[in-house]
Amino acid sequence: MTKETDRTMLDQLAALTSAIEQLTAASRPSGTAGLGTTPDGNAFVFDAETTGVRTVAHVATPPIELLKGIDRAKDTLLENSKRFAAGMSANNALLWGARGMGKSTLVKSVHRHLRETAESSKTTPALIEIHREDIAALPGLLAVVRGWDRRCILFCDDLSFNRPDQDFKALKSVLEGGLEGRPDNVLFYATSNRRHMLPRQMIDQESATGLHPNEAMDETIALSDRFGLWLGFHPCDQQEYLDIIMGYLTAFDIAPAEDWQPAAREWAKTRGNRSGRTAWQFVQNIAGEMGKFVKF
Repeated sequence: MTKETDRTMLDQLAALTSAIEQLTAASRPSGTAGLGTTPDGNAFVFDAETTGVRTVAHVATPPIELLKGIDRAKDTLLENSKRFAAGMSANNALLWGARGMGKSTLVKSVHRHLRETAESSKTTPALIEIHREDIAALPGLLAVVRGWDRRCILFCDDLSFNRPDQDFKALKSVLEGGLEGRPDNVLFYATSNRRHMLPRQMIDQESATGLHPNEAMDETIALSDRFGLWLGFHPCDQQEYLDIIMGYLTAFDIAPAEDWQPAAREWAKTRGNRSGRTAWQFVQNIAGEMGKFVKF
């Protein structure tokens, strides 16, 4: 082959590479960043199809001071997150327990607190949500953030396993890291209504994995054991429920014309539980009756 032919082939290869890069960029949704790119922003959602992240401009969550009745979990997760943000060792965390008691809200509020108290945005860990149906794509997300020059908290809300064999393997890549090890700039937080993330129908897991139900249960429990922090959330009592409402009313400068506590108790009774979510729904109802709009 002549030198002229070599140059022609190199030019063609460069043109082909450029075309592929342009097609890849064009196929990525607006506002997303891909492999090797450290994007601007503080909160993101992982897109499993493009293996990129989409920026979330605003995360709706209350200040951490307004979260009542979960003091131990709040203090523990905040301290763990502060250590991670400062470059120290920290644990992956599983937030489990009663529905509506602020598991996912706590993760987002802790991140808000880190963001608001940081000296600069560069020292704030990015919060990246991965949907539970995309858990099998976790290795792809790790590949994206491994090259970032900032720390990242990966977050999965209501973690469950639709495809146990694939999902277990993917989650272990975050909790243990495999041969390469978990990236130093990554921490994983997950929420679940069940302590061991056991599927509601064990028969589904048995069918998917080919394991005896007891063996499938053992593997699921072993996976939850790999979280360094287990933070339990339990139903609040009546006084805690009323305190949560009072905190919201004060924060939004809402002063009901009459005693609101009997109505709040009745509101919880009709919904069958007392929780932070129930309290927030009651506050939204009161605000609407008074002609106000409230949101975080």
